[in-house]
Amino acid sequence: MTPNTPAPATIRRMVAVFGLCGFSGALASRALDPLMGELAQGFGAPHHQVALLATAFALPYALVQPVLGPVGDALGKRRIVTICAGLLALMLLGCALAPGLGWLFAARVASGLAAGGIFPLTLALFGDAVPLAQRQVAISRVLACAILGQLAGGAVSGLVAPFVGWRGVLGVCAAAAALSFAVLVAEARGKPAPPPGPRPLPGEVVRRYAAILSLPAARPLYLGVFGEGIAVFGVFPFLAVLLGRPGGSGAAEAGLAVAAFGLGGFGYTMAAPLLLRHLGQGRMMQLAGVLAALGLAVIAAAGGWLAAGAAGALLLGLGFFMLHNSIQVRVTEVAPQARGSAVALHAFCFFMGQSLGPAVYGSGLALAGRGGMLAAGAVGIALIGAWLGGMRQPARA
Repeated sequence: MTPNTPAPATIRRMVAVFGLCGFSGALASRALDPLMGELAQGFGAPHHQVALLATAFALPYALVQPVLGPVGDALGKRRIVTICAGLLALMLLGCALAPGLGWLFAARVASGLAAGGIFPLTLALFGDAVPLAQRQVAISRVLACAILGQLAGGAVSGLVAPFVGWRGVLGVCAAAAALSFAVLVAEARGKPAPPPGPRPLPGEVVRRYAAILSLPAARPLYLGVFGEGIAVFGVFPFLAVLLGRPGGSGAAEAGLAVAAFGLGGFGYTMAAPLLLRHLGQGRMMQLAGVLAALGLAVIAAAGGWLAAGAAGALLLGLGFFMLHNSIQVRVTEVAPQARGSAVALHAFCFFMGQSLGPAVYGSGLALAGRGGMLAAGAVGIALIGAWLGGMRQPARA
């Protein structure tokens, strides 16, 4: 171990602290997905309109990235993550207290803006602190915590909402974000703050992003993660419709599917060292695209068969997280001198894809039906995995 290599205990502490932040952000992002039918009934609004609550979180999350990436590089990534965790807790409390659908949309937008400063800058922090040889496994552990948040967001909200309501679910999300903020503050106490970098001027920020996009290794990763966001997450607001039985809300079925998706991802994080050792990153990405495509195909065929829908979501989660974690690690190396900006641009593309996904799938459902819509998504994610998996990794090692 070289003098600049962090001790294993230090890496484990980072995983625990920032994993809690990832958990709270994922919990907030996915908690409403199984409840779209209930919200539509409660507010007397069409399902397709209420489904845009997913976009109301994902689009601001994406749009704030070009700002927060350079700010994190300049003021300190850990400092910005801490501030955003505190703001997320406040905004989620606003969601829980929203008096109407319009207020809920507004608070959801504010929550997405706050959450945008947590996970992407966490990836950049790990890129700064953890050597590349250990980075994918370390980041996969943080990802496991985020997946646990998705599991809770899917299973708990779908099963617990009948007792506490959607407001109670969002209150739990606010409490989780407040806890992560408190842990970050306590963990930083007594440690010297990192020296601030140069203030990012608008012209310099534009030049920095242009330089990152000019890198041959960067552009395919950003385009691929944009398509991945559409193909995988566009289907989530429609799970209640796709998997629910006639006459039911579909909340329990959708909640189980979201939980199964998270279990698939959690399975990947446990198997990541073995997969990397025996397949290598490239072949693992190609396999991931095939598994995700198969998952969408099974969901299309499931109808109201609960076990089939859960199995399809499990495969989708396994394939997605295998692919996405590999893209994340590659992105941390495309521009090491501007790592916060590079990872922020990755998150911008991913969440732009997520924000467009519900509209794309909604249009596909109307035009081509469930089979055609999900077949297109399956082909898309399989091609992305094959394309990126066949490319060489960034030159830095």
